[in-house]
Amino acid sequence: MLAHRPRLRPGVVFGGPLLRGPATVHLIRDPVDGSVFEVGAKEYFLISRLDGRRSLEEIGGEYAAAFGRRLGEGNWRQLLGLLGTRRLLAGAPAREPAPAAPAPPRSGGLYQGTLRLVADADATTGRLHRALRPLLRRAVLLPLLGLCLAMEAVLAAGAGTVLRDTWWLFHQPVALLAVCTLLWLSTAGHELAHGIAARHVGGTVSEIGLRWRLPMVIMYCRVGNYRFLGRRRHQLTVAVAGALANLLFLLPFAVWWALLETGDPTRRVLSGLLVLGSAQALVNLVPLPPLDGYTMLSHLVGASDLAPDSGRYLRLRMRDRQAAAVYPPRARVVYLAYGIGSSVLVCLIAAALITAAVVSLAL
Repeated sequence: MLAHRPRLRPGVVFGGPLLRGPATVHLIRDPVDGSVFEVGAKEYFLISRLDGRRSLEEIGGEYAAAFGRRLGEGNWRQLLGLLGTRRLLAGAPAREPAPAAPAPPRSGGLYQGTLRLVADADATTGRLHRALRPLLRRAVLLPLLGLCLAMEAVLAAGAGTVLRDTWWLFHQPVALLAVCTLLWLSTAGHELAHGIAARHVGGTVSEIGLRWRLPMVIMYCRVGNYRFLGRRRHQLTVAVAGALANLLFLLPFAVWWALLETGDPTRRVLSGLLVLGSAQALVNLVPLPPLDGYTMLSHLVGASDLAPDSGRYLRLRMRDRQAAAVYPPRARVVYLAYGIGSSVLVCLIAAALITAAVVSLAL
């Protein structure tokens, strides 16, 4: 048996290493039906080497050198049996994908639910990507990003005036409704930007639709395989695309705002739009779930469930230091840093909101 040289079915895709509690795991995607399952680091070490060239004995030698233990035939039978059951080995009969039941266009109820907007989200974002591809080059995006940063710097420099204008806007119902409508359109662009960025780096989009929890109605765009994108920077690109789209949406209004005289009612409305739109974009970069900043940080540190796992680690650390010591050093650093950092961040945000409420009442 150890002379056997098994090979994985072509198209099997591995995800990068992810922290999950004290363990490191890898995701594996079935090339036929797209199903995903999770394996530990040792199983990944073995499965990823099933290339048809190396024998089980050779792979077992590499495993023994890495982990200090040689596998017996029983271990190999168990592993190959699992892969055979999932029909992931070359030569096994291909598992026919189950006929996909058409997703209902609407699910949920009157006050909470979702509504699918397009039948083929991947094709829709593909067409948008082809149309916008000339703008997605670095030579175009970097200057646009510079303009966005300049816009935010100008707003920060005139913070007193634009914040007073924003407060004035809240007392103008018609103008406020117009601004809210534009911000909703910006939210739609935010979600589509995730899908377009995914297509640009080789990802796929599984669904585009509306999600509501009255009175809130927002658009959503689900990227199906972002965990399997080849490079971490591609994952970060997909995550940050939404916030960048929000800022780009504001640029024409910023130019219009800059051309108007101070005190002009239209300029005051635009000040509110720029402040609220900038807050919408920048808040999304805060590393708290379910915001894009949290997703980006999770990609950067390579963690699957960063927030809940950090909470579990901190509780374990307070109750049983010896049990917490089982976590590898990298996991301890990541979970401790995020647990403390996110707690401090939440306290700072709460203090800022309370301060803003007190100031607004004083005014």
